[in-house]
Amino acid sequence: MPELPEVETVRAGIADHSLGRLVQAVRVVDARSLRRHLPGPAHFETALTGRALRGAYRRGKYLWLTLSESDGTLADEALVVHLGMSGQLLVRDEPGGVSGSDSEARAAFDEQPRHLRVALELGPVGATSAAGATRGAASTSRESTGQRLLFVDQRLFGGMFLSPLVPDIPAAVVVNEVAPDEMGQSEVPERFLVPEAVKHIARDPLDEFFDPAAVRRKFLRTSSGIKKVLLDQSVISGVGNIYADEALWRARLHYAKPARTLSAAQTRELLEAVTQVLRESLAAGGTSFDALYVNVLGESGYFERSLNAYGRAGEPCHRCAEAGRTSLMVREPFQNRSSYRCPHCQRAPRSR
Repeated sequence: MPELPEVETVRAGIADHSLGRLVQAVRVVDARSLRRHLPGPAHFETALTGRALRGAYRRGKYLWLTLSESDGTLADEALVVHLGMSGQLLVRDEPGGVSGSDSEARAAFDEQPRHLRVALELGPVGATSAAGATRGAASTSRESTGQRLLFVDQRLFGGMFLSPLVPDIPAAVVVNEVAPDEMGQSEVPERFLVPEAVKHIARDPLDEFFDPAAVRRKFLRTSSGIKKVLLDQSVISGVGNIYADEALWRARLHYAKPARTLSAAQTRELLEAVTQVLRESLAAGGTSFDALYVNVLGESGYFERSLNAYGRAGEPCHRCAEAGRTSLMVREPFQNRSSYRCPHCQRAPRSR
């Protein structure tokens, strides 16, 4: 399942290739991918058409695109995308020209990917006043042609939907010395607006307003195993099974150790490990075990080459090997999934 690095890679790709483009048409191929858009497919198509893609944002594993109205003002709702287990957002640039090679490019552009669920037909950058509100006039061949933004999802656990934008101003921020509940939406900076459906998701370790002290307080309030808490998106977002195992290995913690038993130093070390592994994976373009995770250009990430724990059952623990010890990684059942750990470095808690 795509976790923070994979979703951030997709978000960055959309920001680089698709912002400032007008949604000229929407084609819903499979309405099951819109099950969270309660008004239905027809409303989804109408609501998006004529608006421009304005900004690309992410919190945890959710990403959303803010929209511009025809007059360039910010729309009061955003397009939320959740990739689920196998979702992909793919960019297809419309080719220009009439040569033989361009004809082949046109055929590739028109080819419908397998498991296509939703397609957005986008115009050139800056082609309308709405698009121009976000990006300047077209300056490259890519920006001067149309584009398709395709939502592909084999397993149908992901989806797209529109959600109203609501303020979510961090406690550490004061905007014009006005209390957030006294401000109108138009007065709140766009980066402090989130889709209502996403507001319950906690900030992730790469968020500039991530609060380790708040996470520590949540740890102290629960006796649940630390891995279960790491996977709770209301405590800390963006971490899934892969990166939880990697961070726990780096912090030398067993997945079942009760969260409230972690010392302040252990909590700090664990959160630092989570942050490091997320940053390293993001730099590598994410983790791709199969063809289901790719970036917007269809390219795979390669962080799986750097994994120390996940998927390494029966292989030597890298840390133990460096210390001259022999310890083989083990795979153990965990909430209908698996956990990978080193029996020497990550000893089971006594209460287990």
